[in-house]
Amino acid sequence: MREPANIAAALVRMARQQPDAIALRCPGRRGRGGLARYNLAVSYRELDARSDAIAAGLARIGIVRGTRAVVMVRPGADFFALMFALFKAGAVPVLVDPGIERHALKQCLGEAQPQAFIGIALAQWARRMLGWGRGHVRQCVSVGRFGFAGPSLATLERWGAGAGPQLADTMPDEVAAILFTSGSTGVPKGVVYRHRHFLAQIQMLGDAFGIAPGAVNLPTFPPFALFDPALGSTSVIPDMDPTRPARADPRKLHDAVARFAVTDLFGSPALMAVLARHGQPLPGLKRLMSAGAPVPAAVVARLRELLPEDARLWTPYGATECLPVAVIEGGELQATRAATETGSGTCVGRPVPPNVVRLICIRDDAIIDWSEVQPVQPGEVGEITVAGPSVTDSYFNRPEATALAKIRERLADGSERVVHRMGDLGWFDRDGRLWFCGRKTQRVQCVDGPLYTEQVEPVFNIHPEVLRTALVGIGNAGAQQPVLCVELLARLGRSAQARIRAELLAMGGQYVHTARVQRIVFHPRFPVDIRHNAKIGREALARWVATQRD
Repeated sequence: MREPANIAAALVRMARQQPDAIALRCPGRRGRGGLARYNLAVSYRELDARSDAIAAGLARIGIVRGTRAVVMVRPGADFFALMFALFKAGAVPVLVDPGIERHALKQCLGEAQPQAFIGIALAQWARRMLGWGRGHVRQCVSVGRFGFAGPSLATLERWGAGAGPQLADTMPDEVAAILFTSGSTGVPKGVVYRHRHFLAQIQMLGDAFGIAPGAVNLPTFPPFALFDPALGSTSVIPDMDPTRPARADPRKLHDAVARFAVTDLFGSPALMAVLARHGQPLPGLKRLMSAGAPVPAAVVARLRELLPEDARLWTPYGATECLPVAVIEGGELQATRAATETGSGTCVGRPVPPNVVRLICIRDDAIIDWSEVQPVQPGEVGEITVAGPSVTDSYFNRPEATALAKIRERLADGSERVVHRMGDLGWFDRDGRLWFCGRKTQRVQCVDGPLYTEQVEPVFNIHPEVLRTALVGIGNAGAQQPVLCVELLARLGRSAQARIRAELLAMGGQYVHTARVQRIVFHPRFPVDIRHNAKIGREALARWVATQRD
């Protein structure tokens, strides 16, 4: 009998194979020292049964196959039981980062046209007061102790108790979810995930990182925990605000790692920096994975010192639209550090099989068919494209964005596939490794040629008093003035800033491309994305620079 193309099918399978194994551990009230008690452990059998009951309850109020349902629930047992219930029902969960700007959140929910809204009381209140999903939402479900709209999740679970298995026989091309991008370079876009995309991601992630049943994962980006049941892993939900990884308390992370013998940890570069600064060993970890933005070489070096000798540190490259694309291990990343700090870009490794990663000449307009593409010469910087089983094919209700990001390619056997334009720039070295040079929209287009952020900023980031830098362009494309924004490790007076400016100019003068950067301004705190706290808002910085006088 064919297993449905559904990520929840893996939960059903694991509940049958290892019913008493722990699928999920969640933090509870904090005890002495401010550390969470983790008094809730959910087995595979319990998670499967809960999600069946909730799926049956959802059907009772009309949330069924194909229903788009916004989910605004904090990470925990309810969130994961609800997500698997939606998948089992064949409904389409819609996930948006709740911390994005209010107007952007309203636009995202308007585009998604959700028919259901499932959230905590605060989210339900905001929906009513701010008009989220107005004209579309027909069913509401409240999660948590304080009901605000519609039946509670507990009520749905009670209604569906004893209903039995609820797994919908979904097909590979059916829409499984709408996941919004982080919006680091504009208003977030809703990426349409089909069931086959999730299944491909599970296979590729497991193969790339060698994750086998029995692993214990600390996923500091909650949606990644949804892959754990398919991989036979236990998810330990960290005691932290997932929208602010840069502010995570490292003591709490270390406590969870030690208490539950965590083997895998996934986090953004901002969270990696927290662990590196904390400086305590991470015994027992076998795999440390970070994605969302390049991880600074100094952070990688420090983490490798803190990990056991047999542990692996991976920095996969990808995006919401397709993940993983390429991957590099920490040792190789460290070996390329000198090249990064002298302007080569950041090495993101080799493509993950069976992905096909190719570079094309940089264009800002839509490309309908692959026959229109011009490839770059070896060693030249081009626009990164990827084709593969996890590559999504559209944005929801954003036809213009879809046209700009997707190319149709006809294969030799007459079939077609979608090629995704990453919106990133890079080049391949002679060893087949991909080097990331920055976002296409953030390149600085000067009279004497373009400058790329990831080939400029690392040269200056090694200054001992600099936290990070950001290259922006002022003026019209083709005649932009490159400006380096600098965020210092500590607030310093004008005389110290003048000294650092002179030192940075001297550092940049050693290389042809960085020597072209002659204007340097200091900014108190860079704007960053809400999801990873790592992607710099260079567009906002450029607007700020335009108002400044040196």
